[in-house]
Amino acid sequence: MSLFWRIFLLNAAVLVAAGALLLLGPITISTPVLLTEAMILTGGIAFMLAANAALLRLGLFPLQRVTRAMTTTDLLRPSPRPEVAGHGEIAALIETFNTMLDRLEAERATSSARALSAQEAERRRVAQELHDEVGQTLTAVLLELKRVADQAPEPLRGELRQVQEITRGSLDEIRRIARRLRPGVLEELGLVSALTALITETPTPDGLTIRRRMGKDLPELDAEAELVVYRIAQEALTNTVRHARASRLELSLRSSPCGVELRIRDDGRGLGDTPEGAGLRGMRERALLIGAELFLGAGPQGGTEVRLDVPVVRHDVPVRNGSR
Repeated sequence: MSLFWRIFLLNAAVLVAAGALLLLGPITISTPVLLTEAMILTGGIAFMLAANAALLRLGLFPLQRVTRAMTTTDLLRPSPRPEVAGHGEIAALIETFNTMLDRLEAERATSSARALSAQEAERRRVAQELHDEVGQTLTAVLLELKRVADQAPEPLRGELRQVQEITRGSLDEIRRIARRLRPGVLEELGLVSALTALITETPTPDGLTIRRRMGKDLPELDAEAELVVYRIAQEALTNTVRHARASRLELSLRSSPCGVELRIRDDGRGLGDTPEGAGLRGMRERALLIGAELFLGAGPQGGTEVRLDVPVVRHDVPVRNGSR
């Protein structure tokens, strides 16, 4: 039955019931209308309106749930779909809305996968150029500076040595940037070694202590999942170092009932009411790509907590810690 006929029949039922009461009941109307008759008519009309409102609210209640779902749905935070309830057009509307959400989430996941894949490809290209072009050029400059410094007189030799140290520091910084853009240790030695190297190479402000806890016999993750875990840990560490003003940070990677859990906690000032920026939304997009659950919020003792639960297919033989 269509929504129009459902509303029409609800109103018709109320009006027919009111007409039957007027025809069959002991109610009479005088001219002029007596006070008692006016009070009875007023009460009857009020009852009709209340009954009509209650029936309409009952019939249209499923639409209210769909309206709430429309206003609260976030494609980066999947939530349970509204239950298909009601009849006719209402049930069809809820089912269509759920289908639309499934399609939008699938399209967003596909587009996000393309964008992140292009981003990783661009990172690899830039890292390769920094390593091959800029790195080799600075290496040649270092060798030439050494040759000139060895032949230069003593007063000039000290200045050349200083320039040589500045160039060597720039070369080390370029290599560090290249490693952050393309974590080669992740491909060669696995996730545990890559996270350890990330913590070691991350420049930390004075007063910040970083502790790590790596579990043993972690279940195996595919290359895409390992890259997602690494990038989320990298983004969380960067945010803590730059914005949290924390004195302690803990990073742990361990087995969980569903697979692998990455947890990063700090005792900084927390997220507060600041809207999520591109970095946090990028973390959510990466988590959705591998079907992982990401939690961003306050820790049990304040600060910020980032928790990533990555589902994996368990094997009979556990994988050696850090292996691929």
